[in-house]
Amino acid sequence: MGHRQSRALLPDVTPKEWKDHIDIVEESYEYFFAYAAQGIDRNSGISGELREYLSRTREALGALEEGLGEMVEGLDSGSAFGPMNEVMKRDARDAKAMVSLVMAQTGVSSQLMDNFNISTRWRALLTDLFVIDEALKSTLGEAYPYPQEEKELN
Repeated sequence: MGHRQSRALLPDVTPKEWKDHIDIVEESYEYFFAYAAQGIDRNSGISGELREYLSRTREALGALEEGLGEMVEGLDSGSAFGPMNEVMKRDARDAKAMVSLVMAQTGVSSQLMDNFNISTRWRALLTDLFVIDEALKSTLGEAYPYPQEEKELN
């Protein structure tokens, strides 16, 4: 009975949904990097575009905080994902806290985004996602959605 109860608490995330969350975080990383290079003063306010990227990132991080769920359950290497899943969930929670702090500002300078981009919390999450993404590609094979360009090359 306890086993059944714990299964019900696992999020039901598909490989495509997982990959979509990763893609949002990667796109945001690139946008935040470009934003930091613009030399924007904190008195400039916060653009709608930056707010949109921050909002999408916070949403994706909220989903990543839930973890891999049942996606890897039952796989031969499923248990190996467990500890890394916990690390990624913690790093997603920490990165989401930083995103929320940035969103709360009336103005976001390039310096703030530069500091955000170089933070160990944000970089740890990105690294977690890259490692898990590659492991999922190996483990799930064709069941894991690759970017369209890679599919066309195969």
